[in-house]
Amino acid sequence: MKKVLMTIVMGLALTAVAPTMAAGNASAGKDKAAMCAACHGMDGNSPTNMFPKLAGQGEAYLVKQITEFKTGARKNAMMAPMVAGLSDQDIADLSAYFSSQKVTPGAVSEELVEAGQSLYRGGNKESGVPACMACHGPTGAGVPAAKWPALSGQYATYTEAQLNAFADGSRDNDPSSMMRDIASKMTADEIKAVSAFVSGLH
Repeated sequence: MKKVLMTIVMGLALTAVAPTMAAGNASAGKDKAAMCAACHGMDGNSPTNMFPKLAGQGEAYLVKQITEFKTGARKNAMMAPMVAGLSDQDIADLSAYFSSQKVTPGAVSEELVEAGQSLYRGGNKESGVPACMACHGPTGAGVPAAKWPALSGQYATYTEAQLNAFADGSRDNDPSSMMRDIASKMTADEIKAVSAFVSGLH
């Protein structure tokens, strides 16, 4: 628990000294979102689980992810060309727009609910996996000030893929290896269960 609290304090301290991002304009972002709609949906609720929902995601988190797709700090062959021509203002506007939208929660597989909820709310003391809600909140809303993402309503397939990517190190844009350390301690069944649980969390 001490480690989790220390991580939260460090995250908040880092955001306090982070450079100020351009102020986003949600109205302008709505006009620019047409280029994102085919994959992510016009309101950020993507029509297929192949692509993540952006609706309701933290604005600062979206700015970070889009910027890192653009710089290559987060690698994705599909996203890189889509964001290559975006200015800082475009990124801020899109992030403001999608963060202002409401995410639609998904259905949760009943057989995974109990295991997923247990891990999300209590972690796994034996393997050292902390409770997910310590950083992502009891309702999965995330911690916008620390740029920790909302998980509520996200497609289980996407969440599972990201946890596996953190676990094997193919995604490495997490501060201080925080998610890589956690995901690498999780079993495949735990990843599947918690991913299913958050898809219906709201």
